[in-house]
Amino acid sequence: MENRQIILPVRGMTCASCVGHVEHALSSVEGVSKASVNLATEKATVQFANGDLETAELVRAVREVGYDIAQEKVVLPIGGMTCASCVAHVEGALRDTPGVIDVTVNLATERANVTYVPGVASIEDFKASVAKTGYQVLETDEIEQADVADEAERKMQQASFRMKVAWGFTIPIIVWMFAEMFFGIVWPNALVFNLGMIVLSLPVLFWVGRRTYNGGFTAVRHGHANMDTLIALGTGVSLLTGPASFFFPVANYAGVAAMIMAFHLTGRYVEEAAKGRASQAIRKLLELGAKTATILRDGQEVEVLIEEVQVGDTMVVRPGEKVPTDGVVLEGESAVDESMATGESMPINKRPGDEVIGATVNQEGLLKVEASKIGKDTFLSQVIKLVEECQGSKVPIQEFADRVTGVFVPVVIGIAVLTILAWLFISGPMQGLVGLGSFLPWVDPGLGVVTLAIVSMVAVLVIACPCALGLATPTALMVGSGKGAENGILIRTGEAIQTMKDVKVVMFDKTGTLTKGRPEVTDVISVKEASEAEMLRLAGSAERGSEHPLGRSIVEKAEAQGGVLEEPKNFQAVRGKGVSAVIGDRQVLVGSRRLMRENGIDPQPLEGSMRRLEDEAKTAMLVAADGRLLGAIAVADTLKDDSEDAIRALHQTGLQTAMITGDNQRTAEAIARKVGIDHVLAEVLPDGKVQEVQKMQERFGLIAFVGDGINDAPALTQANVGIAIGTGTDIAIEASDITLVRGEISGVVEAINLSRATFRKIKQNLFWAFFYNVAMIPLAIIGWMHPVLAEIAMATSSITVVSNANRLRNVEIRPAYKLEAEATEPGSLPVKAGIAV
Repeated sequence: MENRQIILPVRGMTCASCVGHVEHALSSVEGVSKASVNLATEKATVQFANGDLETAELVRAVREVGYDIAQEKVVLPIGGMTCASCVAHVEGALRDTPGVIDVTVNLATERANVTYVPGVASIEDFKASVAKTGYQVLETDEIEQADVADEAERKMQQASFRMKVAWGFTIPIIVWMFAEMFFGIVWPNALVFNLGMIVLSLPVLFWVGRRTYNGGFTAVRHGHANMDTLIALGTGVSLLTGPASFFFPVANYAGVAAMIMAFHLTGRYVEEAAKGRASQAIRKLLELGAKTATILRDGQEVEVLIEEVQVGDTMVVRPGEKVPTDGVVLEGESAVDESMATGESMPINKRPGDEVIGATVNQEGLLKVEASKIGKDTFLSQVIKLVEECQGSKVPIQEFADRVTGVFVPVVIGIAVLTILAWLFISGPMQGLVGLGSFLPWVDPGLGVVTLAIVSMVAVLVIACPCALGLATPTALMVGSGKGAENGILIRTGEAIQTMKDVKVVMFDKTGTLTKGRPEVTDVISVKEASEAEMLRLAGSAERGSEHPLGRSIVEKAEAQGGVLEEPKNFQAVRGKGVSAVIGDRQVLVGSRRLMRENGIDPQPLEGSMRRLEDEAKTAMLVAADGRLLGAIAVADTLKDDSEDAIRALHQTGLQTAMITGDNQRTAEAIARKVGIDHVLAEVLPDGKVQEVQKMQERFGLIAFVGDGINDAPALTQANVGIAIGTGTDIAIEASDITLVRGEISGVVEAINLSRATFRKIKQNLFWAFFYNVAMIPLAIIGWMHPVLAEIAMATSSITVVSNANRLRNVEIRPAYKLEAEATEPGSLPVKAGIAV
């Protein structure tokens, strides 16, 4: 970026004052010599005084004054990466590309997630930057069109072939070497033996091992080194001892070179297989979608490819078939298995007007569904996008590992050089150290100094494992995000996983989060001489003329009880008091005490019941007919079925809970007491939620906020972890760090359990990756590690990290109360994997 200018598209400016704010913000960034902003074009031209300024700093400065820079995201498939050092080089190259705001490269998925300013940077720029480091950006279209499962299978088969060929030549080497090692017999003679070792090792190194050599030396050619470089140097030096043994007093380690490469290729194969299991989430998501759909055209059923379905088409879905794409039921009733989306084992009843999710399975009746979303707008596509985003993100704890891997390989090469120099120039102490390890069967202190120097140097080169460091976090994120999708938990970033473990308080918005978000009749109380059923029928008939949600809930209750409702006559809504209507030949009133008194009816007989209901945070309405009090009906936004159990489970994990609501203090405290909430924030206006979250952060520290994801977007953003909870296909996925597909509070408990389990695996993986390298390299320096054993240990470390991450798939994240409930539910479907694994 040296001696250049950059043009940034600015969003959110409305006047000259905005221009001044943006210009001042950009000019204040260190390194900027001049900034000018044009309101008409909404562009900022920034001139740099030097080349040290990153685009991200400019974006940050603009955002801090309340505006934004237009940006886009792209996922780039990267070819040629083998270890964490490769990741560091690719990331560095992309980050240094002008216009790039942020970049994360994932070794496990072999993808780069790049956020950039359009018009400043382009795909071609990224390709050029990556190519300069010796890697390549693969063609995105080809990757998207290829079947992901086939691609993984092809990689595994290639790795399997290379491994089998390597062992085909290496096993004869091992058998031949055994005679010398255990019986001291060089058969048939030293010349043939040494030549045989060299000849048998060549196909292993330069045929099936060619990719390793290409990768290693390509990296060197571009000014850096990676794990392939270490293996290439180690096996190359070992091979050279073969010809050298004809002229110098040094042991022939050409056969050992083949063994190192064979174990390396074996590790690669097992790693590919394990990575394939870790990435099942995306593959299974892609496989879930329907391939065809039956739609109505001119009254005739026509089967078409799913790509041909248009918004507005009427789809016919028979029992046992998948719903082709997101839509709304037009005709028919059926139970739909939505476990692939929500993890919920019970099928959900669907009737006209209900939403259905594409790829869910119709179980019983025939449904006619109007397509509402297609292609990349569908729920399934959004979930795939979110899982990919999470798998491409990083966890803050990984930053230290990234700094280490950036210098890891050069440091190891330096240690290897120092090792051979130490053996050659201070051989006495080094031989003494080797002698201490003579109890190990593979340590031979009787070897010459030069041989021991070479053995130790090769062991240092091949035992160092940046690969384990590179796979430690991505594989755990892959499995964790997949398991989350399986249970209806969509995690946007790895940062949310790490932050969640330190959250102190979980704040809930009341309406639609802790409660169902719609009023329901909870109590029907009649006076002695009145019939509850008749009272409910009269009240329901009167409320048929009302548009108020409380009135509609009474109508629904009356209809559900089987009452035959009549059309109201002379209907009148009395503002703030209730309604009056003539039902049949009776004058009916439904409403407040004041309405009753104004019509000469004494509400006193039910005063005790009314106060009790109001203390329980319910809206109580009196019902009267022909001047006589019949009873009372209570309506409330009822708590979700699992609210109390979920709050109790959160307390058991050591978390405090809080509720934020616009209700008055008395009502809010009544709800909080019932559900077991610790802190109540009542009478909070919608625009005051952000301030309340800030106050809780100042008081307690890290806060998770649970809301509906649409009305609560500012509070979700302010919280350290924003959790959007909802149902159906219209959940505001973009508004939160974690999205819960099901509308159940148990999802919050599961999200916390999953985050903690995933972060635990990440820490375990990073510990073992670091511990392995710290412990093993010193043993290799002093000659206690045979090069072959060093390579076995190196391969094992990578396999261990990936396998440990895969164990996360078996972790139970559902709370105990939910497991017990599912086990006792009659007719429930078997608990099974949902979206992911």
